Amino acid sequence: MTLYLKQAKRSGSYFRNAILFFCIFSGIRAASQTVISPSVKSSSTFAIVIDNNTYEAVKNEVAAYKSSIEADGLGTYIVHHDWKNPDEIREVLKKLYKTPKSPLEGAVFIGDIPVPMIREAQYLTSTFKMTETIRWDRSSVPSDRFYDDFDLQFEFLKQDEDADRKNLFYYKIKPESPQYIEMDIYSARIKPPVDDRQSSIEQIRSFLKKAVIAKKENNPLNHMIVSTGHGYNSNSTISWAGEVSAMRTAFPAMFTPGHSIKFLNYRNGNFLKNFLLTELKREELDLAFMTGHGTATLQLLNGYPDVSSPQPSMENVARYIRSKMRNAKESGRNLDEVKTGFQNSLGLNDKWFEDAFVPEKIEEDSIFNDNLDIQIRDIKNINARVAYINSCLTGSFQLKDYLAGHYPFSDGRNIAAFANSVGVLQDLWGTELLGILQHGVRLGHLLKKTAYLETHILGDPTYHFQADKQAYYNRIMGDPKTTVKTWQKLLKDGDADLQSYALTELFKTRPEARFTSQLFDILTGSPYESVRTQAYFLLRRYENIDWDRLIDLALQDNYEYIKRKATYDIAEKGEDHLVENMLSFYVNNQEMRRVIYKLDWSIPFFNLQVSERETDRLLKGAPGNSGLYEKLVKKLVYEKQKLSKMEANFRNGKAAEKELLSDLRTLRAYRYHQMVPAVLELAADNRRSEQVRVTALEALSWFGFSLHRNDILNLCRKLTEDADTAVARQALKTIHVIKDTGRRPF
Repeated sequence: MTLYLKQAKRSGSYFRNAILFFCIFSGIRAASQTVISPSVKSSSTFAIVIDNNTYEAVKNEVAAYKSSIEADGLGTYIVHHDWKNPDEIREVLKKLYKTPKSPLEGAVFIGDIPVPMIREAQYLTSTFKMTETIRWDRSSVPSDRFYDDFDLQFEFLKQDEDADRKNLFYYKIKPESPQYIEMDIYSARIKPPVDDRQSSIEQIRSFLKKAVIAKKENNPLNHMIVSTGHGYNSNSTISWAGEVSAMRTAFPAMFTPGHSIKFLNYRNGNFLKNFLLTELKREELDLAFMTGHGTATLQLLNGYPDVSSPQPSMENVARYIRSKMRNAKESGRNLDEVKTGFQNSLGLNDKWFEDAFVPEKIEEDSIFNDNLDIQIRDIKNINARVAYINSCLTGSFQLKDYLAGHYPFSDGRNIAAFANSVGVLQDLWGTELLGILQHGVRLGHLLKKTAYLETHILGDPTYHFQADKQAYYNRIMGDPKTTVKTWQKLLKDGDADLQSYALTELFKTRPEARFTSQLFDILTGSPYESVRTQAYFLLRRYENIDWDRLIDLALQDNYEYIKRKATYDIAEKGEDHLVENMLSFYVNNQEMRRVIYKLDWSIPFFNLQVSERETDRLLKGAPGNSGLYEKLVKKLVYEKQKLSKMEANFRNGKAAEKELLSDLRTLRAYRYHQMVPAVLELAADNRRSEQVRVTALEALSWFGFSLHRNDILNLCRKLTEDADTAVARQALKTIHVIKDTGRRPF
């Protein structure tokens, strides 16, 4: 790679407006990226990455955008090229990041930028677990972690062959790569949700003008909404109350005169959509944090009304029956059989089915269903400066049209939307570090600390609200040379989320023994939910942590989310001695609906004999608990039968391979620890097919906290020398995935 540099001279003085050409030679052919250097000095820098065609069309707007960022004290590159693949971009960004005096802190991708589609790395997402035999564009994760996490090592697989998907490039994580995300820079996309080029150019031009204007506003973060859709976190009011409490400690000023924070909930009305859209269009709204289910084209807000009186309950049933009958007709099923089935299961007479196909009712139901959710066509004139869409799939930027893209590209004042490119876990820590935004921290710094493989910003990552110490916070968060002393001071003097941020930096350098003690002190003593939660997540990163102490403290914490996260980790460990505490907690905290949901899910993961014994001890004959006892006994009997069949299948040398692979993939989501010995045998058996052995090893990689962890690692070390290269490579990868388990939040 050869570097050419031109210095420009203007008005008798030199300034740094250099044009650099990175020439990459391949045989006799050379391709060049044009890099326009920053015009100001700064401790860190930013890059605008754009394709040549888009750059030529919006050159003036890009220059104005660059100037607006630099006016805020952040030197900015413009990098444009006819990009052929993601590797070209990654190499340029890595070189800019390694600049000694002013390393890159972030980048934005504008226009036609290649989309990395990541495979065989679903453990880096919060929850995505799709079988990768499904069509590649659906079973891969669109992720710009390819561009912003330079330690991750990727192997190129192929470019999509479909004419409409030529911008998709498929990669997998190499076995020897770190197997956790720790972004070196932040990133974002300015990609309009349109198909034709001219519309894309016009929308990019309009957005850049809007971004420049926003930089000039004196706009502190003082108006905020938090919304919760139907069916999220098991509709638990205790989970919701915990988040309200955490918001109060993270954003204390928001609860004082001159500020506002509104909490919207699907229970507020049959159609939350109307309330939420009204708020999103409010001129003064700064931040909207929205939690709920989603798709690439919908934000799901309401289900059928929560009612108890007879008439609306009957309306719900009638609406449900009409919907099922219409679905049956569309799928070509026998309507008489479907009707009879519902009559038998629900005890309904013919009257309930009479109006299923009446045109007036079809129209009425269509309008009702449309009002339950936010559709793409509803997203107009969005004025919330920043929207955080804590939902599945709304940020599917690999598609031509995707919901989250309509937020920044609406006619309103929205500058950025956080969104996810695939499904996202309900139980992730969605509000992590959110409070740093009130201090004028750039949006990208929030993403850099909290992103999973699927998390992205659509819009301007350099945007920030106005605050007194904004320049200071952006400098220390953007400069990798910020000192330990600075982070220690922030931990001492900062508010909740500034302290939480400081902990993540101190973890990188502080001696483990000393910092472990400090984190336990914080977990037991901090008044802030977010700081205690951060301490919990950091403690679980250490291999030699006292897990019993950590879990006991978490289950005693007053913040519901910490308790909930502890139940996840109890399930991940699967040790017999944890069953007693787990079941005792389960019996005595039935009001905690989301925690109980998770425990219901995970009870079968443990030694079933121990679970049966503890269930009898705690519940058999206990007054008022007969229903709960019967429920658990029934569950354990069912699971024992199911797992007995699964284990027999694993140990059966003549088992059908299709069924065997299905059972192995089940272990990616269901942590059945008692199955591990049989799966170890399966992976070690060289008489089994390569696909079965590799799938078994991949399944075992999800057991990083398991009581069988050392057994898995010992086998994998042996199999790294296996004659089958694919088996050896997966064994190496499983070793690294397991060792890095604590570095992944889930």
